[in-house]
Amino acid sequence: MRRKVYRPAIWLLLIAALLALPVGANGEMYVEAYLGGNFAATESFNFGASPSGSLTYNVRVPGQFNPAVVGGLKIGTWFVKEGFLGFNYPAWMRFFGFYLDFSFHRLDLRHQRAGYRENFLGLNSRGVLDFSSEGTAATLAFMFAGRYGFFPDSEVPFGRLQPYLAVGPALLFTTQQPQFKFVRFTGPFLTDNMDFDSEGNVALALAVETGLRYMALKNVSLDLSFKYRYAEPSYTFNLSAGGNNFFIAPHSVTLSQTLHLFSIQLGAAYHF
Repeated sequence: MRRKVYRPAIWLLLIAALLALPVGANGEMYVEAYLGGNFAATESFNFGASPSGSLTYNVRVPGQFNPAVVGGLKIGTWFVKEGFLGFNYPAWMRFFGFYLDFSFHRLDLRHQRAGYRENFLGLNSRGVLDFSSEGTAATLAFMFAGRYGFFPDSEVPFGRLQPYLAVGPALLFTTQQPQFKFVRFTGPFLTDNMDFDSEGNVALALAVETGLRYMALKNVSLDLSFKYRYAEPSYTFNLSAGGNNFFIAPHSVTLSQTLHLFSIQLGAAYHF
C-alpha cells in the first residue's frame, strides 16, 4: 500500500527536476535540502465501526502524536529576467517566485486512552481502550512565494538577507496502522486486542511557510524556515475480531483525522 501511495509524489518530483535542470545557469533557480523537526496535532478524531451484524461503536481519540525528524527537498525559482524558461519578466516580479517542496517524516500516534460507546442488539455499553498507531507522511507542496532583500552588495544585488513568505496547495500522502486493546468493557461481552494492516490516504492539504534565507556565497544560501500544513485524511480498515470476542462479524473500521502539522527546518541551497 505504501508504494502505491508514494509513487505519484515520486514521479511528480522527478518530472519537476527534469524541467528545472536544463534551464540556463544565469537564472535565480535553486535546489535545497533541509532537515528539521515535525510536531503534529489533531482535533479529537473519530474511530468507528459498522460490522455486517448488528454491533456498532464509535470512539473519540485525543490524537496525541510523537515528535519526528523531517527531511525534504525544494526545487524553486525567483521570477528574474533570466529566470525559469528564459521569460523576460518585468523587474517587479523579482520579488516573487515558485518552488516545489517534497518532505517526509513519521506520523506516529503515541499510546493513549479513550472512552468508547458500543451498541449490540439495542444494548448500550461503555468502556475504555488503549490506542496507538504507527504512520508516515510525505508531502508534495506547490508553493507561491514572496520575498524582500536586505544588505545588497555587488555579489548579491538583491540582498544577502532575504525573508520570505509562501503559501500553496499540497498533496499529503499518509499511512496509518492502528492497534488498540479494550482494557475494560461493561456489558455482556468481552473484547481483547485488535490489530490492522497499514492503509494509505492521499489528501489535499494547505501549506504555509515563512523563512529567512541568507546568501552566504553568490551561489550558496542557508535557510531557516517554519512550515504549517492542514489536511483531513480518512482511512478504512478491514477487521476480523479475534480472541474471546467471537460475537463480532468481520466489519470495516474508519479512522478520520483533522491534522495540523508544524515543522521547523534548516536547509542549505545551491543557486544556479
